[in-house]
Amino acid sequence: MVKKNREFELRGINHLALVCRDMERTVEFYSNVLGMPLVKTIELPFDMGQHFFFDIGNGDHLAFFWFPDAPEPAPGVSAPRTLPTGGELVSAIGSMNHVAFDVPADQIDAYLERLRAKGIDAADILNHDDSELGVSKEPNDETFVRSIYFFDPDGILLEFAAWTRPLGDGDVSHVPARARRAAV
Repeated sequence: MVKKNREFELRGINHLALVCRDMERTVEFYSNVLGMPLVKTIELPFDMGQHFFFDIGNGDHLAFFWFPDAPEPAPGVSAPRTLPTGGELVSAIGSMNHVAFDVPADQIDAYLERLRAKGIDAADILNHDDSELGVSKEPNDETFVRSIYFFDPDGILLEFAAWTRPLGDGDVSHVPARARRAAV
């Protein structure tokens, strides 16, 4: 059952803006490895850097800033330290944990092979399901999404995610957790 937003007409993600170390390397990875067309480039005023946009389909975009004096990354704080299959998924409050791209379910196995053929260290496919561990080695009746996780050249965790079934009312069954420590 699709629930409609009654407050705002949201039509998806216009763009998600991330920060890269090297715009040339970023263009190489996202355009030449993942096949995303570069559709807009901006030189920021006062030598502040650049802002480039890639088309990720459905009118959505992934954008990158390049700042000449950006702080160094902090894996384990601003982003996950390892692929989820490596045991660490945690990142800091207010950080972006990962970007998931919607892909066709019937292509997920081929996409894993294609990533690895391009030299990408991609994790084995995770079958997210409603079991106690939340994942299984093989897809089953409880599997709702199949995922491939990998990093971009700057350590941004990416995911190819393929829905395997429509989500329904039974998929919302947990009480939201309360903060364990006081907010600053």
